[in-house]
Amino acid sequence: MTEEATLDQQSELEPESEAKAGVMTKAELVDEVARVVQLTKKQAETIVNIVFDSIVESLRAGQKIELRGFGSFRLRSRKSRTGRNPKTGEKVEVPSKKIPYFKPGKELKELINKVLGELEGGGTNG
Repeated sequence: MTEEATLDQQSELEPESEAKAGVMTKAELVDEVARVVQLTKKQAETIVNIVFDSIVESLRAGQKIELRGFGSFRLRSRKSRTGRNPKTGEKVEVPSKKIPYFKPGKELKELINKVLGELEGGGTNG
């Protein structure tokens, strides 16, 4: 219920922050963590960095990260291919690589669609 209340509160604030085109920066995430958990910004920044670093290290080790109700992070492999230099049109060999991929969980999708549905038509009576 706390998550829903937080999402509802955020959706009420969205019209004011539309100038940012719906982008939340790391600094804003740190500010939100500090505010909600009542920590200093430095403490909140440490927590956010630990979470991000843990995700990166797990992916580097080839592990999949599953956060129930939120989603999962995993690596996808891209095969090597022949590309083109956009300026010269010259063929260039692009090596194979691993790409991080996020798959949203069912609960996250439902929460987002619930909030979007309310914003699009649930609040007007004609």
